[in-house]
Amino acid sequence: MKKIMTLLFTIMLLTACSETMNNDFNHYKFSGESEHWEAEYSYKVTEKWGEKNGTKTYSIEDGHEFVLKYKGSLEELSSLQKLKYSYETISSSGKRTEEFTEPPSTVKFSSSGGSKGGAKVGEDEVIKVNVKWDDFEESFELHNNSK
Repeated sequence: MKKIMTLLFTIMLLTACSETMNNDFNHYKFSGESEHWEAEYSYKVTEKWGEKNGTKTYSIEDGHEFVLKYKGSLEELSSLQKLKYSYETISSSGKRTEEFTEPPSTVKFSSSGGSKGGAKVGEDEVIKVNVKWDDFEESFELHNNSK
C-alpha cells in the first residue's frame, strides 16, 4: 500500500511540474547619452508558455531599472535645485522629479519597477529620455547594446 501511495504522489508531482512547458528569460541593456547626461535602462523579462487543463497559457513578468548619470563633477551640480527626468518605451513610461534644498550628494539618479501581465519592451525599441535641470533641458535616445 505504501508503494502505491508513493507512486501516486510521484505521478501527481510530475504532472503538476509539467503544467508549465516553456520559459524564456531575456535581459536587455539600453544605453545612450547627451552632452551632459548618460543613461542606462536595464530590462529583465520572463515569458511563460504552458498548458493547464487542456488550455494554452501565457504569462509575463518583468522588471526594470533606469539609471541617469550626470557626466560632469558633483561640484557642478552644487547649485541644482530641481531635477526632472522621464523615459518612454512603446508600452510604458516613467518620470521622476527631485527638488533639492541642499546640494545633491551624488551624480547618479535611479528608479525601478516591474509588472506582471503587462506589455513587454521589445529588444529593438528606442527609449526616449528627457532631462530638465533648473533652466536646462536635453533629450536623447537609448538603444539596446545587448545584441
